[in-house]
Order: sequence, then structure tokens, then C-alpha cells
Amino acid sequence: MALKRVKLEDLPPLTDAQRARIREIAAMPDEDIDYSDIPELDEAWFAKAVLWTPPSKKQLTLRLDEDIIAFFKESGKGYQTRMNAALRAYVDAMKKGEA
Repeated sequence: MALKRVKLEDLPPLTDAQRARIREIAAMPDEDIDYSDIPELDEAWFAKAVLWTPPSKKQLTLRLDEDIIAFFKESGKGYQTRMNAALRAYVDAMKKGEA
């Protein structure tokens, strides 16, 4: 299932009750926050953890079809990142022999 990017300006305005709840949460002291549903990151977790750094980016000039650019720009800010993600998915699938 594809996720649809929602623009902030497309969201309905907050109600007075929602604004009041946000103020209430923002005023809450850290010690009153319930973390009981979050698993603790213990030594076993860190023993299995892997440090991952994303590949570095390189700037280049690229000619693309106008409709391709328009498609990605329609979803708003970050369209170049989404284009990179689409290319990354294709490359990863090709490496696995899926495409």
C-alpha cells in the first residue's frame, strides 16, 4: 500500500479541544510520561544493533521527461528525495533479481 503525502495546509484546522490537549501535553513534566509500552534498549539489543549510514549523495545534472518531474513535484517538498527512493527501490530489486 502506497502512502499518500498530506500537506499541512490540506489538514482541517485544530479544534479548541485539540489545542487544549496539546497545551496540556506540552506542560506535562517528563517524569509523568508513561514509557511502559516502549521496550528497554538493553545490552542484548545493542549487541545485535548494526550501525548504518546512508550512501553519500552526488550532485549531477539529469534530463528527465517533464511528466516524470511533474508527477513527483505534485506531492510537494522533498520530491527529489522521493525520486531517489524510487531509483533506490529499482536498483535494490535489480540486484536481487526481482525486476
